[in-house]
Amino acid sequence: MPTAHPSGWAHADGALRGPHWLREPGDPNELVALLWSRTATKTDGVLSVGGVPLPDLVREHGSPAYVLDEVDLRGRARAFRDAFAGYEVFYAGKAFLCTTVARWLAEDGLSLDVCSGGELAVAERAGFPMERVGFHGNNKTLRELERAVELGVGRIVVDSFVEIERLAGVSAELGRTVGVMVRVTPGVEAHTHEYIATAHEDQKFGFSISSGDAIEAVRRVHAAPGLRLLGLHCHIGSQIFDTSGFEVAARRVLALHAQVADEVGVEMPELDLGGGFGIAYTTQDDPSDPAQLATEMTKIVEHECRALGVAQPRLSIEPGRAIVGPAMCTVYEVGTVKEVALDGGVRRTYVSVDGGMSDNIRTALYDADYSATIASRDSAARPELARVVGKHCEAGDIVVKDEFLPGDVQPGDLVAVPGTGAYCRSMASNYNHALRPPVIGVRDGRTFTVLRRETEADLLATDVGVPHE
Repeated sequence: MPTAHPSGWAHADGALRGPHWLREPGDPNELVALLWSRTATKTDGVLSVGGVPLPDLVREHGSPAYVLDEVDLRGRARAFRDAFAGYEVFYAGKAFLCTTVARWLAEDGLSLDVCSGGELAVAERAGFPMERVGFHGNNKTLRELERAVELGVGRIVVDSFVEIERLAGVSAELGRTVGVMVRVTPGVEAHTHEYIATAHEDQKFGFSISSGDAIEAVRRVHAAPGLRLLGLHCHIGSQIFDTSGFEVAARRVLALHAQVADEVGVEMPELDLGGGFGIAYTTQDDPSDPAQLATEMTKIVEHECRALGVAQPRLSIEPGRAIVGPAMCTVYEVGTVKEVALDGGVRRTYVSVDGGMSDNIRTALYDADYSATIASRDSAARPELARVVGKHCEAGDIVVKDEFLPGDVQPGDLVAVPGTGAYCRSMASNYNHALRPPVIGVRDGRTFTVLRRETEADLLATDVGVPHE
């Protein structure tokens, strides 16, 4: 039996194996439907999304490119809206936001959560109803608060005592009353990566319930003349697959809700349980559908309210990834294929594509897993374990750590990666002066540009240095 290697499973004696959950497919050309948007299909090895073959899309728009399935995104948005009837469903704009998506969401009856002046500007440009906008963030500037109040956003989620004072001053200066949610930290350890767990005590977000800061924040908001106390807000993290964390959070937050009624004398009308619902990036992931989430979360809140003897507040949630994540894939062109010898006679195939960590930082940042498929042709070659990497000058520039691809993958092939709608374009960068890819919408066999590809002129527009003469 092979022994463990200090550098990990990939360096152990014997054949190269993937992680325990990755199974060699019988046919590497087939799509795993769970991972792809609803209109994605394959015919003779050619991947189509929204009725558009990806080789045709790349010929028209180039690569790499994000491919946004309008039917899928809007279907998922409406599924949350309908499953959580009676809730206010805020789309978490940080996952991916542009004017086109904001307009779709407005048309489909969702609300919008923003967390920066830039995201608020997109909402304004899209004509999003400001009374359905919530403004998040742990360090909103004075100008951001002024602009939010001037525009009439429906609620501002406060995150510090400084911000409460700052917002009260803005409200008084502008003569406006502002709806306020108080973000609290319930002390829940969500089962996710430490960088996207947001409800434990030792992190930057919210007022701690256990320290007493949360109820003190509620008192200060309630006492401020221009601030209208709406309720409590919590968020336990991202890429969450079960409701156990929500159950613990709801119990602690509703206990505070009841305490506020007793000690402050105000029954807050709302409660926001946040988002963070997970999606399937690989076959190891098993996400819940909106109807199941709605049933379980509603039961949790109803049970806790009965136990505490309080009226149930109006509930809201904030799905982002669960709406846009599966609705987008990224298509790349293969540039080089290289086999690298490892210990014990093992060899790994590196498939280098024309993008990388500048268009998807999540693998490097969160050790995230992704899947991939050849999108441009069929192959009779047997599947081999490969690693899809980018073109940047970083050893950690990995797009897909482990995936079975046809053994004859070659330069010029197109590789598509599903589940790239959330936090890929929104966290994209110009590292190595790369140009950020376009977002190309697809529907009913046609393409339309949602965000155009950057140009070198865009890249140099902010470089104000004088050329050397």
